[in-house]
Amino acid sequence: MYAGSVGEEGNCLRIRSMENTEEQNQQLPFSPNPNNANAEEDDNNIDDEEEDEVEVEVDDNDDDDDDVDQSPLSRLREQQFKLEALSRRLSSETVPIRVHDVLIRGNTVTKDWVIEAELKLFEDVATVQELLRASEISLARLQSLGIFDSTHLSLEPGPPELPHTANVIVDVVEADSKISGEFGVYTKPSTSSWTTEGTLKYKNLLGYADLWDASLAYGANQATEVSVGVYAPRLKGLLTPLVARLSMLSQDWQEFSSYKEQLLGLSLGLISTKHHDLAYTLGWRILTDPSQMSSRSIRRQLGHGLLSSLKYTFKFDRRNSPIRPTKGYAFLSTTHVGGLTPDHRSLRFLRQEFDVRYAIPFGFYNTALNLGISAGAVFPWGHGFMNKPSPLPERFYLGGDFSPVCTLGGPVTLWGFKTRGLGPTEPRRQSRDGIVIDDDSSRLDFIGGDLAVTAFADLSFDLPVRWLREHGIHAHVFAGAGNTAKLTQNEYKRLAPRKFLETFRTSVGCGFVVPTRLFRLEGNYYYVLKQGEHDRGKSGFRFSFLAPS
Repeated sequence: MYAGSVGEEGNCLRIRSMENTEEQNQQLPFSPNPNNANAEEDDNNIDDEEEDEVEVEVDDNDDDDDDVDQSPLSRLREQQFKLEALSRRLSSETVPIRVHDVLIRGNTVTKDWVIEAELKLFEDVATVQELLRASEISLARLQSLGIFDSTHLSLEPGPPELPHTANVIVDVVEADSKISGEFGVYTKPSTSSWTTEGTLKYKNLLGYADLWDASLAYGANQATEVSVGVYAPRLKGLLTPLVARLSMLSQDWQEFSSYKEQLLGLSLGLISTKHHDLAYTLGWRILTDPSQMSSRSIRRQLGHGLLSSLKYTFKFDRRNSPIRPTKGYAFLSTTHVGGLTPDHRSLRFLRQEFDVRYAIPFGFYNTALNLGISAGAVFPWGHGFMNKPSPLPERFYLGGDFSPVCTLGGPVTLWGFKTRGLGPTEPRRQSRDGIVIDDDSSRLDFIGGDLAVTAFADLSFDLPVRWLREHGIHAHVFAGAGNTAKLTQNEYKRLAPRKFLETFRTSVGCGFVVPTRLFRLEGNYYYVLKQGEHDRGKSGFRFSFLAPS
């Protein structure tokens, strides 16, 4: 017998076949030469010639082994010869075969149909080459479920009365430890401070390869989010995975926009594939102003609001790495429609975002130029929408020291500026206590824009130190530009494309990057080239941690 294996550790494919004799050929997964089944005599002659070649190699040692059984070395050579002959045949001709049966062993909690759903490729197998390819893909799919410590797949001959058939035997070992956790500290575009995140996960509770998780994210004086969710990749009767999450979010934007936001909501995934995602969100949002000093635009939107929205995302990412891309391209389009209930408190808006990324390799010192452009617009809809403002939380706020190289999420980042540190502003109320504030920027509320555009260029390269190169630590120089403007409440009439381009904020910088499997650490020096009168841009050196999108 012979056996071969491919795959990673804990993910193995075994092929078993009987010795090639006339009596045992009926038990092979495929005949010696299916393309010429009627010429058995020719096949036997070919096999005799191959056996003669093996005998020649053994005859060289006849003087030593006349009265001794075949040595282990000779048996190894013989098996190697047969494997090489099989490999040559598979590469030169198609060998027909079909799968007779699929047997699953080792699952005690996981439902059989969950595993069978990952083995659908075997139904259409017609050749040995397709069988081997389907085996590799099926093994990868089983391992990606994340509920098995190891998966093994064996191919064995089918029943003797059914020639050209094979049985597929799948052996799985379910994970002993079903509980796992994650912890990290990051900076995010949605907050202005560092965020500490912790997640506790429980795998395969119901046997559907389901993943339950509870998460907590806390940002210093900024944002707190508590959520629980479930993800089930396979459920009977559903064509797409089940994704559901209940969350409670609290964000404090008083420093920048004089309001606090609270949101209690339920999100349900309707479609989730490799490139497409469609989710429905139902939530209750509350905006408050504890300081009672917010600007007129902020005050008009304080209170309760019903969020009922659909969000469709199309994502296409062909870059070779989400942490340090050196070649490839990516595209993201997000369409968000709110106001899907007849309630008058429902927030009605249409938000569209685009993201394009392109990485160009230079071929020396792992040098690559990453280019990107992001754009977005938001509008209210309904009767008299041209005179209505867009919802505050759905507007675009630029700024933050977050690398746009490894993030895809619309126009957000602009190096050298604070989060919500640029764009349209309005004066706040004067303090009732008569306190005079010297800082002009503290007297203003950043109210966000209905239109936003950002662009960047980032040139990364290895440093001339071997240890740094081996650990992926590299340097980069970069430049960024962006702008935002209001369109609603007839403001679009005052927007001139030339003026919009002339008021673009720009910045440049350089620094080092430490990429890891979990996050991307950057230490950068930013220099602001151009900013507005009330913008919060500042040159200097800063650190940031960013998880890949």
